[in-house]
Amino acid sequence: MIEKLDEIKSNAIDELSSLQSIKELEDWRVRYLGKKSALTQILRGLASRPLEERKAVGASANELKSLLERSHRQKKEALKEKAYQEMEAAAVGKQIISPTGIPSEEKFGIPTVFLGIPDVTLPGRPIPLGRLHPTTQMVREICDIFVALGFQVVEGPEVEWDYYNFEALNIPPDHPARDMWATLWIDTKSGERPMLLRTHTSPMQIRVMERTTPPVRVVVPGKVYRYEATDATHESMFYQIEGLAVDKNITLADLKGTLYEFARRLFGAERKVRFRCDYFPFVEPGVEMAIDCMVCGGTGCRLCSGTGWIEILGAGMVHPAVLRRVNYDPEIYTGFAFGLGLERMSMLRYGVEDIRLFYSNDLRFLRQF
Repeated sequence: MIEKLDEIKSNAIDELSSLQSIKELEDWRVRYLGKKSALTQILRGLASRPLEERKAVGASANELKSLLERSHRQKKEALKEKAYQEMEAAAVGKQIISPTGIPSEEKFGIPTVFLGIPDVTLPGRPIPLGRLHPTTQMVREICDIFVALGFQVVEGPEVEWDYYNFEALNIPPDHPARDMWATLWIDTKSGERPMLLRTHTSPMQIRVMERTTPPVRVVVPGKVYRYEATDATHESMFYQIEGLAVDKNITLADLKGTLYEFARRLFGAERKVRFRCDYFPFVEPGVEMAIDCMVCGGTGCRLCSGTGWIEILGAGMVHPAVLRRVNYDPEIYTGFAFGLGLERMSMLRYGVEDIRLFYSNDLRFLRQF
């Protein structure tokens, strides 16, 4: 049996040295390493041999198999390199036609597609591009409108002190207006100042005025949180934009003119605007702003509940108590503030009927924007 292994080894090595192509090498592999090869048959027949012969023959057969497999790999690499050099030499000074039918320039060398390398003359694969979330798009568009009107964009913390979220905005602990906000409170140790997830972006009014001397012109985009059940028009997390302007001689006319220009730029130059009195603790007087319905043109429909008007934001003149809180003299300085919901702007503009669609991660919905 050992003599048979020596014969297989001698024949295999002799034949391997004379091979000139990958196809010949594959035939050699099947002949000497395949399932029906003599070497494989010897290995399979060892079980019926005596123990001592099985040990000696098995060791020699496995050693021969390893040698042939190693020799096969080395020969394959050598043949590939030889083929590469021959093709490169043949391609010098010639125009090569790629599989696409497009001539390759000489600088491309050889048609690499035949070597398993992508053809550089093929058109590139398009890179999938993402897109901005519709809320992010609306944030940027609204901020751009107010920047063009002379405002700065600032941001603030989402985890806020009770002082900034309520007290400094003229809403003390026992004020009934606190019932307007379903607040998510943060657990704090006994004696520590109460903290919460901000219920509106208005706390930045106080933070900005504390470190700024008038004039002040800022808009504040950001997420706010409410502890409430979700439905088609309510979410526990949504975006708001707060606006604040403080200076000498600012009047309600400035507020109306600013918001009217904002509505025209966002919803179209033909928009009509309506202001009506409303209540917010940190402004006096307070107003709500509405635009004429874009669907019915003001005649009344399902979207506007038959009124012809759609409310889009709340606003008003900054309360004197809020100005005094930050050491602004209300006899010298006045200002206005406003706040609007970003998702509501998107819903009105694009006809979206359910606010929950913005955060359901449904690509069929998001790809429309």
